[in-house]
Amino acid sequence: MNLLIVGAPGAGKGTQAAEIAQRYKIPHISTGNMFRTVIKSGTKLGKKAKQIIDAGGLIPDDITSGIVRERLLQKDCAKGFLLDGYPRTITQAKDLAKLLDELGKKIDHVVSIEIPDDNVIARITGRRVCLNCGATYHLTHKKPKQKGICDVCGNRIVQRKDDVEETVRERQKIYKEVTLPIIGYYEAQDLVFHVDGDGTIEDVFERIKLSLESD
Repeated sequence: MNLLIVGAPGAGKGTQAAEIAQRYKIPHISTGNMFRTVIKSGTKLGKKAKQIIDAGGLIPDDITSGIVRERLLQKDCAKGFLLDGYPRTITQAKDLAKLLDELGKKIDHVVSIEIPDDNVIARITGRRVCLNCGATYHLTHKKPKQKGICDVCGNRIVQRKDDVEETVRERQKIYKEVTLPIIGYYEAQDLVFHVDGDGTIEDVFERIKLSLESD
């Protein structure tokens, strides 16, 4: 099964993608994680990507598409994959279609997780991350045992620059202007499942399962 998962920043894509990947035994390909690895490397490309992401922007299509192409050519994608964070533009969607055509593959379904803007802002601005091991927390839903300290490794947890409200609103604006149109692109191909993103992780995942397994 070849899947895409889309939704506004903070809609819960990453969490649900992990659940989907585990249930259907397919690799979860997160462009966000790939970019964070590049940023951590401290290379020229990494520094450029960091500046763009910290400002709430999107990495250029050619760079993103190239990274994804290399990933889809790996052996673990032979029986399916789940793309999270790509495509984010119509150009990227068309690039992906060309690549999949070359590989003799196609997208089977697109899972669109939908949630009101105010809920998204509350989710993201309350998020905290460990600078050392990457463990994530939330000021409301997943507090660390000790304030400001990671439960896993004992290092400090912080709010990422791209999780402050001003940046979140900018990311929402970009999502609506640039990324939201891809839902229409895939709707025209009758591939989209619209899923209510409100509720617990289990509630949302149950809705996703019902959509995918009712086909």
